[in-house]
Amino acid sequence: MSYKEKTKTSKELFEKARRYIPGGASYSLRYFEPYPFYVKKAKGSRIWDVDGNEYLDFWMVHFAAIFGHGYEPIINAVKDQLEYGAHFGWCNEWEIKWAEAVCNWFNAEKVKPANSGTEANMYAVRLARAYTGKKKIGKMEGGWHGGFNGLHRAVNYPYDKSSSLGLVEEENVVPLPFNDLEGTIERAKEEDLAGIILEPVLGATGVIPASEDYLKGLREFCDKRNIVLIFDEVITGFRYPGGVQNYYKVKPDLTTLGKAVGGQYFAGAGGICGISEIMDLLDQIKRPNFWERSFHGGTYVGNALTMRAGYVTIKELEKRKDEVYPYINSLGEHGRKKIEEVLKENKFEAYVTGLLSMIGLHFTKERPTNGITAERTKNKEIGRKMFSYMLQRGIVYQRPETPHFAISTAHTKEEVEKLVEEIGNFIEETKRKAESF
Repeated sequence: MSYKEKTKTSKELFEKARRYIPGGASYSLRYFEPYPFYVKKAKGSRIWDVDGNEYLDFWMVHFAAIFGHGYEPIINAVKDQLEYGAHFGWCNEWEIKWAEAVCNWFNAEKVKPANSGTEANMYAVRLARAYTGKKKIGKMEGGWHGGFNGLHRAVNYPYDKSSSLGLVEEENVVPLPFNDLEGTIERAKEEDLAGIILEPVLGATGVIPASEDYLKGLREFCDKRNIVLIFDEVITGFRYPGGVQNYYKVKPDLTTLGKAVGGQYFAGAGGICGISEIMDLLDQIKRPNFWERSFHGGTYVGNALTMRAGYVTIKELEKRKDEVYPYINSLGEHGRKKIEEVLKENKFEAYVTGLLSMIGLHFTKERPTNGITAERTKNKEIGRKMFSYMLQRGIVYQRPETPHFAISTAHTKEEVEKLVEEIGNFIEETKRKAESF
């Protein structure tokens, strides 16, 4: 049965959605041709759409759901909190418990919650400027830090094009080449940078990890130039104990957080943590005059529901870390190794990237190490065809043109091997079709 035949209710919903929502999807990332399915429920590694179709999910709430869907300790805590109230508009004890848990996890001195990873990055950039008195911010080509004007540059390839209509030309944002230390320093030293922000593992570009030498070299350069080094760990902050900064043993000045820090499933989830010297620029007691401090706020910042969910998530990860991380990381390594074997056996031109419990697959003519190498030779058509092929077989992930996969504790080795098997079947089928012409 075809996708269209199996998803008639989703088609009806999409047609209705287009009457009220531009593009028919609340986030354009979730759209794919001919139309997206609409999820009704989720549990563990699985999701079900409104037509009753079951899918094996490797998107995992934008990589946030390390425990999988519907993890009961988090859900139960949220149900309990709802009896007391979700948001009061006043301080609550859960923001303190959350803050202590976050600081302990990242070995940070201070933290402030934010409403999202996007907001966390916005405030972190402002903090870097406030601390140094400088204006320009370096960010990586292909790096995604949310849709606000201040960092929405060099997101989509080609990087010299505007990333969105309506943006004011952001001369104070300097694109830098990820994983190219010499190139980064050459560009950055010509600018008087207040900060450099990067994901230690490029997310939207296809799970491309930084090299250890790159991050260490960047840390040394920032120290010499009085540049605030910011790690965006919105995706990676809880995919390794202490964040991937702890995996690399490179400490940023500030870390920005989102997704899992608010309990995997809930809105109002973000944060900035780091050294007191910088974070205290947010302190309204030490700096009572508004013009002497960096602004931070938001109606839903620190709401009790999200703070409690985030606190429980961190505590569950702490309690189970000796079980969780060896398990999900071994599945990630197993998946990467097996996909590479499939590519080699079929002499198929593609590359596997990733780190820990994250996997990327690139249909490129060169090994991707940064945004340029991941994009300039990408075969988007093969990516779209594979997405359609996998969708038909009940396996879903994002994005169609740049497949990447998140492993959770809910996934099994058999499910990862199913993913590998179907990738192999697709590649074999693609080769047969190509050879028949």
